[in-house]
This record gives sequence, C-alpha cells and structure tokens, in this order.
Amino acid sequence: MSQSEEHIARAFVFFNEIGIISQLGSTQFQRALPDGLTQSQFFVLNNFVRLGGTRTPAQLASAFEVTKGAMTNTLNKLEARGCVVIEGDPGDGRRKIVRITPKGKATRERAIKAAAPLLESLAQVLEPADLDQVLPVLQKVRAWLDDARSV
Repeated sequence: MSQSEEHIARAFVFFNEIGIISQLGSTQFQRALPDGLTQSQFFVLNNFVRLGGTRTPAQLASAFEVTKGAMTNTLNKLEARGCVVIEGDPGDGRRKIVRITPKGKATRERAIKAAAPLLESLAQVLEPADLDQVLPVLQKVRAWLDDARSV
C-alpha cells in the first residue's frame, strides 16, 4: 500500500470513528434531554445562544443541512413550547424571522444540566490534556467540512 493509500485509509478510519461516536453519543444525549425535547430542537436553541441574533427558517435549514420543511417542523414545535418566536419579516412579507425567547434560553440551560451526568462520565475517561489535544483537530475538520459544503 502506498503512503497516499495509507493516509486515505487512516482518514476513513478517522471518519468511521467519528460516525460511531456520533451515533452512540446522540443516543445517550437524547436520553438525557428533559421534557421531551429532541436533539434537533436542542441544537436550534444552542445555535441561537451561541451565535445570537435572528435567523430565517431557510438560514437555519441551510446551517443544519436539513430541508426547509424539516426546519419549519422543528421551529413550530419550539414555538409551541414558547422557546422561539416566529414573526413576519418587516422588510419582506414573504419571509419569516425567528428569535429565541428567554424560555428557550432556559430550556437550553436545563438540557445542558440534564446532560451533566453523561459529560461527567466522559470526564472520568478523558483527561483535560486529552481534550486539549483533540479539540483543535476536531475544530479544524469542522471548519474544513463547513468550507467544503459551500462548494
């Protein structure tokens, strides 16, 4: 096997491991979420808390790489919970604007607290130095993937 083929094989193993971790972690995280909150709902709330501001359903659908219909469904459920407000865009009557509410921020915080035992369990396996070493690599891969999707 050439050096290039070995590198490609390692890259495949890397993404395979991330996929398995994603599946197992998602299942554990979903079990920890409070009050019937789904992961997709949590991720939308988390996006608003991390980035602030308002977004359109189309912007959110693009960011999460889901259909506009799927995002609209998630947003409608969050609105029914009082976690987001969906309003008409004053600048364009055909478009909607979404913003998080104080209840949405509190729901996100409650979800993180509910996941604390899972995170504490992980902290028993990973030393801070492990996280310090792997996080920059994961952030680099995320940035690369984010850039690649706009192509």
